[in-house]
Amino acid sequence: MSNSNYPLVVRARLDEPLSRWLWLVKWLLAIPHFIILIFLWIAFFFVAVIAFFAILFTGRYPRGLFDFNLGVLRWTWRVSYYTYDALGTDRYPPFTLDEVPDYPATLHLEYPEQLSRGLVLVKWWLLAIPHYVIVAIFTGNYSWGWYSKSGEWHGGGPPGLIAISVFFAAVALLFTSRYPRGLYDFILGMNRWGLRVAVYASLMTDQYPPFRLEQGGDDPADAQLAAQPTAPAPPVPPTEPLGGMGQGPGTSP
Repeated sequence: MSNSNYPLVVRARLDEPLSRWLWLVKWLLAIPHFIILIFLWIAFFFVAVIAFFAILFTGRYPRGLFDFNLGVLRWTWRVSYYTYDALGTDRYPPFTLDEVPDYPATLHLEYPEQLSRGLVLVKWWLLAIPHYVIVAIFTGNYSWGWYSKSGEWHGGGPPGLIAISVFFAAVALLFTSRYPRGLYDFILGMNRWGLRVAVYASLMTDQYPPFRLEQGGDDPADAQLAAQPTAPAPPVPPTEPLGGMGQGPGTSP
């Protein structure tokens, strides 16, 4: 199956000029969003469980549940883009599950009319394992931790590539007030990969995520749609000269 046109479209726009210092306090400014997102993601989990059984028995993801979970992903992407998954804008994220087309970070997923009943049993854990490994490298979530013999809890690991890349971008902003474009494209590619895995693992699509780091703010799906040839315009019939009414082609005067 070709993954050249994935149903999830993740767009972003580098909202320059960016403040040199605002990123130092965005963790504080975003606290209201973080609190709300905790509850939204708890609801997201239970909605996904309900959707699992709905797909298993009916082959359909209930539209209302789909729209809610899509809204949670939109909200999360806006906050992530504003804060420390990208630092791509200084515009404060809106408090809404709805699509906000003029915000610098948007996310859209087409509603699937039908989903596989059998695939729902394995795609969120078995089939997605290779992607989980890659996304763990991006995010730094390598393990849940473990107990040592002394009974102490250990876990975590080194920071992921997204955190490291955003740190260097923040330093560049602080000293030059510019966001290195190559670094920005790389960060967007990692975020796009993670979001595609999220919608696949949460049962919102059956299309397997591509193993490609598609960088930059414009989603490749948009470019492909723009590149599609348009149908040629119908030919315009020749205009008859004045005084030639009633004379068709090939007729003699």
